[in-house]
Amino acid sequence: MRSSFSYLDRQQMKSLGISTAGVLEQIETLQRSDFFVRLTRPCTISDGVRKIDDADLGKYIKLHGSAASQGRFMKFVPASGAATRMFQSLLQIFYLPQYLERDELLKRLDQGVSIVCDFKRFVDELDRFPFMHSLREVMACDGYSLEEIVANGSFRILLEFLLTERGLGYGKLPKALLLFHSYPEENRTAFEEQLVESVAYLGPGSGKLSLHFTVAKEHGSRFNALGVEVSRRYAERYGTDFDVSFSFQKSSTNTIAVDMEGFPFRDRLGRLHFRPAGHGALIENLDDLHGDLVYIKNVDNVVPDRLKESVCLWKKVLGGYLVSIQNTINSFLRRMQGPDSARAVTEAAGFAAQESLASFPEGFEVWSEEKKRSFLVNVLDRPIRVCGVVPNSGEPGGAPFWVEDQKGELSVQIVEKAQVDLNSPEQSAIWNLSTHFNPVDIVCSLRDFKGNPYDLRKFVDPKAVIISRKSIDGTDVQALELPGLWNGSMANWITVFIEVPAITFNPVKSLFDLLRLEHQPEKQPQQVSPAI
Repeated sequence: MRSSFSYLDRQQMKSLGISTAGVLEQIETLQRSDFFVRLTRPCTISDGVRKIDDADLGKYIKLHGSAASQGRFMKFVPASGAATRMFQSLLQIFYLPQYLERDELLKRLDQGVSIVCDFKRFVDELDRFPFMHSLREVMACDGYSLEEIVANGSFRILLEFLLTERGLGYGKLPKALLLFHSYPEENRTAFEEQLVESVAYLGPGSGKLSLHFTVAKEHGSRFNALGVEVSRRYAERYGTDFDVSFSFQKSSTNTIAVDMEGFPFRDRLGRLHFRPAGHGALIENLDDLHGDLVYIKNVDNVVPDRLKESVCLWKKVLGGYLVSIQNTINSFLRRMQGPDSARAVTEAAGFAAQESLASFPEGFEVWSEEKKRSFLVNVLDRPIRVCGVVPNSGEPGGAPFWVEDQKGELSVQIVEKAQVDLNSPEQSAIWNLSTHFNPVDIVCSLRDFKGNPYDLRKFVDPKAVIISRKSIDGTDVQALELPGLWNGSMANWITVFIEVPAITFNPVKSLFDLLRLEHQPEKQPQQVSPAI
């Protein structure tokens, strides 16, 4: 019964580019209960996480510079996420109009209602937000004075111009298009900061800086227009050309939702419900680029110019470390095919154990040279990622762990909390021992030793999915997220974790993160008297 699809069902799948067999496989996955990873221990300094000596920084910066001058680097930025979570408390209060009356606000403040406390802070610190100049302008176009609106307590109008299409529309725009930082002569969006930051490490000497953003289709025209405008402006300012491209998450990567009994969920019209499958779907976008050396970074992890030097320094170090590893591996792979094969096999085995942290099968030492070579080629001839990790400060997200697969083999992986069976006291205890956090600060090598692009889809762990509970029209359903871009989608890559300073990690998850000193201008706006 569960595998019975009508003609209309199959046509719906065809329109999305999804096969019936693929949907049946998704349903089977949703019915599984063994999708959790098995943690053995956290990665720590000298046990999965490397700490680079200051004396070695120059070596890696030089290697980076050589590759960057050849134009080998590009940057890949997932940028389709909406800013809804940033403005969650303001959106909640906007749809509770009674809360926006001054007397009711004061009453709720005394009760400590969190969304009201957030709103008071927002109003009290209005002038510290980088988008206030734009908000003031868009309100003036409709004949409103921001200062008078606040003074009169007309707070619904204030939020309407901030959150809806009547004004800035920040409640639905992607984060990338929001103003993040203020400067004396301009304010910049997160998208713009990604471009400016890239000047320092993508290779200005190469004559062209390549950046690729994955965006939501409904905002494609906005991104294109902004990309053209700022690329031209910054090209003149920084004396280099920007090659900015965009792509959308493919509908063929959508996954079916099932009800709590495992049957395909159907909407009120009887149609199957397919959902975007999370950032793991973007492995196909990354694969389509056929890139060489690629930085991956979250769109909201950017800083003002005054803090970029340290961030970009470590970008160069990570990139140089990647080039070093790639050069060594490529040399081994070439030598193992030539007259120096025997010696290369011995050296490659030592490298694979110490540097790529490969797991060796029992009895490897007595294998024939040919069998060893075959094993080492399989271990080393794959994409590489060097991941910056910062000391754990309690931020939500993935962390580096030693993971055991079904064959009993160990590997280092980035693991999300949702991938761990926290009902298991053992697994929960290991998760809580994590010492480092992955801020999605990654640089990848995507071509083999012959210069050919890898098919990245071959290195995905299809079992590393996340199953979550969602609500559709008031009905609970199970939703399937594909193996995450930097989790299961890269599970079979060569992985290296390097500790980087905490200053390199400055995400904006909440509206109020923009008020942190790291995101504020050096000269702070003058504080005004509380408005509520």
